Amino acid sequence: MSESVQHPKVVVIGAGSLFFGRQSIWQMVHSPMLNGGTLGLVDTDEARLEKMAALARMAAAEQGGALKIEASADRTRVLPGADYVVLSFADRSVKFRGIDCEVALKYGVRMCSGDTIGPGGIFRTLREFPVIMDCVKDIRSLCPKAWVINYINPTAANGIGLMRYAPDVRSFALCDGLHMPRVKRMYAKRAGIIADDAEYTEAVERKFDLRIAGVNHFTWMLKAEYDGKDVMPRIAEHLRRQAATETDGGDLGAKGKFNDSIGYALYEAFGRVPTCVGHTKEYVRFWQGLGKTAEPIPPLSIWETDVRYKRHADMWAEVDDFVSGRRPMSEFMTVHGPDHATDVIENMVGRLGKPFYINTPNRGAVSNMADDAFLELCCDFTDAGPVPRPAGDFPRGLRAMQEQVLDTHELTAEAAVTCDRAILRRAMLTDPLVSSLADTDAMIDALLEAEKDALPDGWR
Repeated sequence: MSESVQHPKVVVIGAGSLFFGRQSIWQMVHSPMLNGGTLGLVDTDEARLEKMAALARMAAAEQGGALKIEASADRTRVLPGADYVVLSFADRSVKFRGIDCEVALKYGVRMCSGDTIGPGGIFRTLREFPVIMDCVKDIRSLCPKAWVINYINPTAANGIGLMRYAPDVRSFALCDGLHMPRVKRMYAKRAGIIADDAEYTEAVERKFDLRIAGVNHFTWMLKAEYDGKDVMPRIAEHLRRQAATETDGGDLGAKGKFNDSIGYALYEAFGRVPTCVGHTKEYVRFWQGLGKTAEPIPPLSIWETDVRYKRHADMWAEVDDFVSGRRPMSEFMTVHGPDHATDVIENMVGRLGKPFYINTPNRGAVSNMADDAFLELCCDFTDAGPVPRPAGDFPRGLRAMQEQVLDTHELTAEAAVTCDRAILRRAMLTDPLVSSLADTDAMIDALLEAEKDALPDGWR
């Protein structure tokens, strides 16, 4: 179990993050482990910060707990005494992801998300990791014992950066794609272990041995057994059946298109089920549209900037409705729920003994990869933090692809720290989507110019 804190202080840097901020507020007021503590909210956009702070205070009042709310645009006023610091900020992410995807497309690189691999993932790290390190300086002086939880994509590159360049800070990285127990419940249903409307019981949990591992957003099912029987083929068959009725991606847009078809094609090729297809399809070169033979699955669609702007606007409209009273706070309590990061914090505070998927050094969990390979692994929690459970071996082929992505992330983190163009170029050339020296140089020139106001002075 992790060490326990009686009245925990959780600080969210990037409180205006709509994909995390609202859920963190919900969890902090609902959890008996957390609602006697303090929620600190930090955001450089003071108007958005004020709205989120108002929402948090109203939710705390609605729940009737003792949760204290602190809010400031200056993180040094909120960090003192923090037990957990969640990093969830992004500098004009929608704008710059759009630029990343548009520039990359000119040079034949198609990105459906653009925030974890490819030129988009590399340049997002260049924008965000220096700010992470600025936060680390304040954490070292104001709350040196706090756990730093990175929630900023690319979470693996940023997590590697923290591991390499802030080894004195206790940290790990998160992604909500493998949120437990949701992920095991989902695959139990896909394997036919339980019916869609059935409860996922402790008895099922004990018999269901599911092991997932890999670099974040490039994770694979290494084992799926129920009561000693291999059920991975049944999960793959579910993908094949779903592929026949696939839509245009729904709310996920480009990230959601043809995921079942692609997931099944990857299973057929490598003998393992990919578990984050909406991102994994961007890590492989097969749907870049470069083949000479017609493919049954079309090339990746490009990430849609306008769609994401609208989605953010709709989320802020919801916050405005709650804060203004147009929608009752009782409704906020029912339309939202717990988040992966706050679930993990609750588990650590309450010493609940629940396993969660964490991005952390491998330490032998994947037995044929290096101990310091930064992977997403199912972990238990001790006083020393997350401890990965055994995951097995990566098969040949997939292991090589994992190592290539890890090298790209390692070089990217180094480039972000050093502002060294030669290291940046090496990271781009190592990336699995890039195939031309000249195009790489042209992309670097174009992106450094287009994003110069969001990059450190060292790149000018």
